[in-house]
Amino acid sequence: MSNVKLAIIFYSMGGTNYQLAQWAEEGAKEAGAEVKILKVEELAPASIIEKNDVWKSTVEAMKDVPVATGDDIEWADAIIFSVPTRFGNMPSQMKQFLDIQGGLWATGKTVNKV
Repeated sequence: MSNVKLAIIFYSMGGTNYQLAQWAEEGAKEAGAEVKILKVEELAPASIIEKNDVWKSTVEAMKDVPVATGDDIEWADAIIFSVPTRFGNMPSQMKQFLDIQGGLWATGKTVNKV
């Protein structure tokens, strides 16, 4: 995997998907990839997060993880998404991130990305 640029983009409320993203990062780096581990922007109000100790501690643990942007998708040769489900759907945080990337798709900047 030398010279492969990998973006690992995740959303995690309870820490599981953050841990999965870290394991993917570790494995990819061992294989020689250049890796960016990135979270999507949190949309929930701080007042709600504060009421949930697990969520609050996860947000604190991820405080230094950069927020993903379209530039990260454009940079990457391959992308791993790590996402929990909400009643069979992806969380709104990840959905919003993907929805605002339409311009990249429309201009062909996601072509041939794994």
